[in-house]
Amino acid sequence: MSESIVVKTVEELKDAPEEYRDAVAKLVISHAINELYGAQVFDEPAIAYAPTPYAKWLTCRVAMEEYGHHVRFKQLGQQMGIAEERMVPGGGKRPLSIFEFPLKTWEEFVAIKLLADLAEILQVEDLLHCTFHPLRNLARATMPEERFHAQFGEDFSAELVKTPDGRARLQAAVDEYFPYLPSFFGGSKS
Repeated sequence: MSESIVVKTVEELKDAPEEYRDAVAKLVISHAINELYGAQVFDEPAIAYAPTPYAKWLTCRVAMEEYGHHVRFKQLGQQMGIAEERMVPGGGKRPLSIFEFPLKTWEEFVAIKLLADLAEILQVEDLLHCTFHPLRNLARATMPEERFHAQFGEDFSAELVKTPDGRARLQAAVDEYFPYLPSFFGGSKS
């Protein structure tokens, strides 16, 4: 695909080259699966770990938005003709290995939001320039929420490091989680 392809609608996608259609489908499927799986294994369980009603409220917001991202990517996929079962965990494509991390503490969740959601912003920023406009528009719609999730991690990290104990617990969480991060960006051949 050497020449630039611009696809403004889902209908126009049908006329795009197969390689382009496959690449777009792969992106949509990946986002649909990983937004859902992340909400299930990190965001929703973290509500129980949140130490205050305020923290629980904001964690609920994060979970709600991540579930919403799944719904929106899945809707786009369905409009593209992708079978629903391909856009949920267990439908053939595995979630990212970053989700294999066993969340056990509030500090781990804060570290995940601080670090992994910054990585998510980098991935969504790439989609902001996508030549498939429906995907580009979806990225533009979800980006403010992704920025909120990273800010959530930054804000709660700042709270934790105010005390020596909080700083030590957050550092331990970062140390535990950090080895999982490089794979979030994909394998060398992905």
